[in-house]
Parts: sequence; structure tokens; C-alpha cells
Amino acid sequence: MAEITNVTMVETKNQDPDIIPLAVQMDGKPGGQLLRLDQRKSMTETVAEVAQEFGVTDATNYALQFDTGIYVTQNNRGELQKGMILILTDSPSKSAQDLYDTLHSQNPEEISKALKKLARAGSDITFATEFIEKKGHELLIQMVEAGTEHGESLADTLTSFLELMEHAILSWDIVTAKFVKRIASYVNRPVTQESQLVTLRALSILESIILNSASLYNTIANEITYNNLVQHLEGKYPGIQQNCLALMNALCLKAPDDRKKRFEDALASKEIRTNIMEKVVRSSNMGTELVHQLYVFQQLTFNLLEKRMMTRIEQNNENHSSLIIDLRNAAFGTDSGPKKPGQTNAIEYQKLGFENTSNPTLDFQEVPPGVLALESMHHFALKQDQNYTKLVFENTTRADEHECPFARTSIALTKVLCEVLKVGEAPSETGEEYHPMFFSCDKAFEEFFCQCIKLFNKTWKEMRATLEDFPKVMGVVREQIERTMKGRPNRPSSMDQFWTQLQQLNYDVILNLREKERSDKEELNSKAPPVVELREQIKPEIIELIKKQRINYLIEGTQFNKFTKTGRAKDKFWYCRLSPNMKILHHGDIGESDKPAPENLLNKVAISEDMDLVTGKDCPHINRIRGTLNLAFSLIQHQDSEVHLDFMAPNQEAFDMWTDGLNVLLGKPMVSEQMQKDLDMLLSMEMKLRLLDTVNIHIPSEAPPIPPPPADYNFYYPTVAE
Repeated sequence: MAEITNVTMVETKNQDPDIIPLAVQMDGKPGGQLLRLDQRKSMTETVAEVAQEFGVTDATNYALQFDTGIYVTQNNRGELQKGMILILTDSPSKSAQDLYDTLHSQNPEEISKALKKLARAGSDITFATEFIEKKGHELLIQMVEAGTEHGESLADTLTSFLELMEHAILSWDIVTAKFVKRIASYVNRPVTQESQLVTLRALSILESIILNSASLYNTIANEITYNNLVQHLEGKYPGIQQNCLALMNALCLKAPDDRKKRFEDALASKEIRTNIMEKVVRSSNMGTELVHQLYVFQQLTFNLLEKRMMTRIEQNNENHSSLIIDLRNAAFGTDSGPKKPGQTNAIEYQKLGFENTSNPTLDFQEVPPGVLALESMHHFALKQDQNYTKLVFENTTRADEHECPFARTSIALTKVLCEVLKVGEAPSETGEEYHPMFFSCDKAFEEFFCQCIKLFNKTWKEMRATLEDFPKVMGVVREQIERTMKGRPNRPSSMDQFWTQLQQLNYDVILNLREKERSDKEELNSKAPPVVELREQIKPEIIELIKKQRINYLIEGTQFNKFTKTGRAKDKFWYCRLSPNMKILHHGDIGESDKPAPENLLNKVAISEDMDLVTGKDCPHINRIRGTLNLAFSLIQHQDSEVHLDFMAPNQEAFDMWTDGLNVLLGKPMVSEQMQKDLDMLLSMEMKLRLLDTVNIHIPSEAPPIPPPPADYNFYYPTVAE
């Protein structure tokens, strides 16, 4: 785009809000003109007037573009701001037709240029609609099937097709098996410096087809295997690793019943886990999208446990019986009795903590945790045999009332761990809670169980618990596990680190944390009138402090994911931040991890009192996209409901911060849960500081009585009189 050199912007006062002064230049020509666009006129009239200023008599084939390359339409003209620079260029219809015709030419150089332009233009939905109407997408499919393009031109072809499809105008079912096989061939070959963009786009296309077209799943699954994809995890290109992981997740997530076993086995394979740990988790290039894909992979891996978690043990199942016998043999030796449970080994099974000592299989009838509990116990007994025998021995030598029943504990603990890890739940669209320690070893859940069963026994001893205290101990253990897993930024990267951190969070530490939280709550909720009065005096100051923090959060800005009808758009981000004068929201598209200055975000929304903040299902964009309902919010103008800025927060924290901050700007109260938590915490801290001098001093619930007045006031102070 040529620079505008002969235009001077003039500040005008008392201007009609529907008249927007801005600069316009004609595509391919130097210089430009300062014009005033009337927002009350249709876009057709506006374009005709602008074209006339440039000496164009027939404006039919012209349109206006933002300098980002997006066409100005009736729907987005509300984003026009004073001082913007627009481009008078070919209309979407003409541009689409010209590119379509060029792609039919026999000149390779012209085709290459057209593909580059198409790759840039395809991101605009107005252009994409016109190009699709001219069957341009079919032409791209034919070009891929024919294999006529190579190198950079092929990368532009795939980029163009991907951009067109991401608008969700067309169904992914339009692609053919021949097209899919050609795309798969680009994935199956080794990556080179020259072909990395082709591989990157090919992986994205296959993922999108799997997620949006059930009819083509088998075609892709026949061409692509996890073994083909491992080479990309081992590579040095983070973008390809990310897209490769996303394709793996999609293959497993959408696998039909007859193929599930194959992909589930691959998902749990040591080779893939090792490559993810060594090449991805330990990499320094961990962007938002890659973290999300690791979370999805982790969740899908744990969801493989759901079938075992929901399977009851069969009394006549020899495999299950042999596992129980192995538990007894590992604890008491192989010659301690008959080989089948339920005959004459009641004493040993009682020592192991089974409730049904005559037939221990009956202890595993509850689902969850089902057979998963028995398999976890068996893993502990075999892989950590010394810890297992030590644990059993310690419990058999304690007094009966202090005995910690291993079997009962293991069954209950397995159920708790399934809840903590959300086994069986579908991955969230915006989830990022992945734990490196689960990629550090085989049989991650069973190893996790081993650390937690040791923790339970340790906590049981620290609490000097009896059987009546069983639920209380389990509650403490769950708190220890969850606090350790939520500890940022020092999340354990291995099971050994996890165990070390668990040991540091012993029962005394939990008691102190609970006591502090209880003390803070009691202090905050004290009903003594002097404390209540002091709290009410401090509260407005704390609320103002929270307001300032929320405003600063908005000024700092946040990166948001883009969403479409098919869900979160991969590698598509936009940024929004508040101007330092708190009057304008700046927003615009960015690359991942960018943090642009306000002046680099060209789209602006002026904050005014005639705006309203809506959340959840009341948002105008919630029916147009697939996202998390409780993270959606929109800023809407009362006078024109068509003018709105729509958000989908990346997490609950960002949702609370932004909705609070926008409510502050609109003069409304903050209503988020985070606001109440911050208020309670800060109020408690301030109250502690104010009441430091009253430690160990009883604060009366009522003010002391005022003494009666003296009989007369005929008194004086001699020292004063002198």
C-alpha cells in the first residue's frame, strides 16, 4: 500500500457523530484524499461518492477496504473511526472473478501470483462468499487432486482453501476421497525447510475434515496412522508439532467404535508419550494453542480409563480373581493358602482391608471406580512391592481402631482420583490445564495412584486416625492432591517431584492453611458492632482498589481466541485493550503471543453510557459460534443493537476481570465471583492490620454505657486557672 503524503487530518469540534472524517487512497496510486463519510448513507452510495472523488464514473466494480485488507460492508461499517485510512479497490465480485479467471490460465507465473493474492484475500468473508459462488473452491480442489502445484504455490493453494473453509460457508463433506488422499500424502512424507508450510496446512485440513465430516473419517484413518505422525513430533518445527498433536487428538476424539481400540492403543503408546515429553513438553516454544492441544491429549488419555472405571468385577472372572490372589501373595507369600479367593483366606483378606473377606470380588461392585481400582492396586503391589508390603505390614501391626484398610482406601481413593482428573469428561474448548508429570511415565494413572496411596497412609498416621475418621482423612488427602496440582508455576514434571511436593504439604500445613482461612472468614464475619462499623468504613476503599486493578487489567489487554460455527479457530487470535484515558477499547487481529500497543490496534470502540454489557445466552454472537456459553460476553450499544463487540474469554479469570472492568467503565457494580473473593481477601488483610493493637483484647459486643452527667458544672482546674 502506498503512503499517503498529501493529506492533513484536521481536528473538528461539535462534529455530527454520523460524519466520519478519514483518508482514502486508490489502490495502486500514490497519495489520497481527506473525505467525510456519512454513515447514514448506504455503502453503495458511499462507494459511488468516493469513486467520483477519484474520477471514477462507474463505481459498480469498486469497494472500500480497511487497510487490513478486509472489505467495508454494511455489517462492519460501525468499526469505522475518525482518522482511519481506507482503500478504494476492486469490488469483491470483480476481484473474485479476476482471480478465478487467472487460475484457469496456462501461465504458471500468473497462477502463482494469483494464489498468493487469494491466500491473503480468503480471510475476508465478503470476498470468500463471492469466490465460492463462482465455484472457486471446486477449482482449488481440482488443482490439489491434479498435483499441478508444488512448493510455495502448493502452500498458497492449501492456505487459500483453508481460509475459505474456515468461514463455515461450505460443508467439509464437499471434499473428495482423492483430495483427502493427496493431502494425506503431504503429511506422510518427511518435512523439509521448503515443505514445512505445505505440511502445516495439510495437517490443519485433515484435522478440520475429521472434526466436521464423519463420512470421510475412514478415508483419512486408512491413509494416516499415528506412526506416520510420530516423525512430525520428533521434528524441529513447533507449528507442525502443534498441528500434528491436534490431528492425533481429532483422530481419537472422533474415532467410530470399530476403530477406537486402534487409536486408543496408539494414544497410550510409549513412543508417542516419550516424543511428546522430550520434544514438546520440554520445549521452550509453548504457545497457547500448543498448551491447549497438550491438555486435550492428556484428557483423552485419561478418558481411556472410563471403560475400566465403569466395569464391575465379575465373580467368576479368572483374570480378576488372579489379580486379587496376586495382592495376597505379594503381601503374605505364595504358600499362604488356596489359590482362589473366597475359600479359606479370610484372615489375609481382612488384613488387606477387604470388607467381604469371604469373597473380595464383591468389594469392587461399585462403579466408579470398578475394575480400575483393582488394577491400580495390582500395579502398586507389583511395581512398588517394597512400599506395598511396608504399607500392609504397618497396618497389620497397628491397634485395630487405628488400622488403615488398604483395599477400602484404594477403592475410595481411585474414585476420588477419577473425579480430580475428570475421567470421562469431554475436553473443554479453552482448557489449558495439562500436567507434565503425566507425560513422564507409562501407565500415568496407576503411577499417580501409587503416590497418592502412599500419601493417604502417611496422612492417616499424621492424623492418628481411626476408621471413623476415614471420610475426614480422604478429604484432607484430596485437598493435598489438588493444592499440589494447582501450584503454579512449579508444577511437578515427574512423579518423584509430585511425591516430594506432597510430602511438603503435610497434615500440619493443611491445618495451618485451613486455620488461616477460617480465621480470615471469622474475622471478616465478626458481628461485633465496632468491627462491623470499621469494616463498612474500609469497604468502599477496598472496592475502589479493586476497580483500579480491573481497569489496569483492561489497559494491559488480553489475547482472545477467535471462534466460528465449528468451534475455536486454530491459530486465530485477536487482542483487546483499553486506552490509558479509559475512553476507547482498541482491538484487532494478532499473531500468537503478540502484545501490540494501542496505536497498532486499528479498530476502536468508544466507551459510552448508552452501552450495556450482556453475558451468556444473551450475547448476539452465541448462536453464530460454538464456544463455552459461560465465558461469552458482549458490549452492546443501546441505540443501535447492530453495533456490538463480542468476546469469548479464554478462561474464567479473564471473564471475571473483563466483565468487572467493563461494568466499572459503564458505572455499574462489579458482580463476578472473583470480585467477591478479592474483596473478602483484601478486606480481611486490611482488618488484620487495623486490629493489630487489639490482639488478646476483648472487643465488647456493645459500646460501654455513657456515665450520667455531674450534679452541677461548677468546677475548674486550678492549674489551668493559674
